[in-house]
Amino acid sequence: MTQARALKTLLGQGRIIQAPGAPDALTARLVQQAGFPAIYMTGFGATASRLGLPDLGLLSQTEMTTHARDMTRAVSIPVIADADTGYGGPANITRTVQEYLQAGVAAIHLEDQQLPKRCGQLAGVRLIPAEENVRRLRCALAARGDSDMLIIARTDALPAAGAAEAIRRARMYQDTGVDLVFVDGIKTIAEVETVAKAIEGPKVVSIVDGNETTALTARDLEQMGFQLAFYAVSTLFSAVKAIADTLAVLKRDGTPRARATDMVSYQEYSAIVGLSEFEHLDEAYGWSAGS
Repeated sequence: MTQARALKTLLGQGRIIQAPGAPDALTARLVQQAGFPAIYMTGFGATASRLGLPDLGLLSQTEMTTHARDMTRAVSIPVIADADTGYGGPANITRTVQEYLQAGVAAIHLEDQQLPKRCGQLAGVRLIPAEENVRRLRCALAARGDSDMLIIARTDALPAAGAAEAIRRARMYQDTGVDLVFVDGIKTIAEVETVAKAIEGPKVVSIVDGNETTALTARDLEQMGFQLAFYAVSTLFSAVKAIADTLAVLKRDGTPRARATDMVSYQEYSAIVGLSEFEHLDEAYGWSAGS
């Protein structure tokens, strides 16, 4: 079963799907091993892990789709990938969809920002006309053809133009035939409730650490009518804090020993990355096996 077909099956079960964000393939493995049903490949996290820079549309389509391939190879559960604006006009959008299809992702989301785009939580978001984005979404749907990969229409109108415009755009995008809609830039519980009440049909919510929406549980979101919940930066922010703390101790003490209880062991790490599978290959087919 493809990742896309697996995601469709999950959506058909009527329970909310929690998809923690993963900035890299190693984190994606941890998400899977923690028992989550899906992974969110964020542009924010990809930019952090590949460039160490903010999410300001700095990664190219090639870099993003390569990142997606690395991630889908590392796990067996669905990966939902950020596809930014599609990286250009109709020809670019068509190629973007095809590249993500070849990468094996389960779904992509496309947004209605002007270039250069930026993280939906930041000020200064600029929108393209809704009618233009409708044409772009129809192009993406045509490029998908009869494949199972889902197309999610994202609007960044909430912070840029207000809730009414975000809702209007989301409804317009639903009419194109996309699989889900996603109002990004939500920062308050009231905004979550507004979107939930105003938009019928399959929809996505992004819960971002640092704002009050983290008070909402998956059960809360499911009862509001959301099918998919992203937790875009939780793993990234946790990892950055842990690494910074370890480096501070190493700098202060000259040894990381005081942080030992906060680290995985070498054996635990080897299990996470599947070292034993490669050792079995060596045992079966390596030089020593033929001697």
